[in-house]
Amino acid sequence: MTTQELTLKVEEALNEIRPFLQSDGGDISLISIEDDKVVNVQLQGACVGCSVNQMTLKSGVEMTIKKYAPQIEKVVSVA
Repeated sequence: MTTQELTLKVEEALNEIRPFLQSDGGDISLISIEDDKVVNVQLQGACVGCSVNQMTLKSGVEMTIKKYAPQIEKVVSVA
């Protein structure tokens, strides 16, 4: 999978989870993909101060991204 194809797959995954985040007043943006293994995202809106954002990141975002792009090893939230 090329870097461009991987980026499209990650964006597709984010588009799947975005409505759930937006329903709670938040959002998410793709910042970068490092070495085709680590996805850096930025949580926005209500997600920034949410006490469960790390759980959302791991159980929601990371799981969904890995469904679309299994080679991704982890998802990191950057400020």
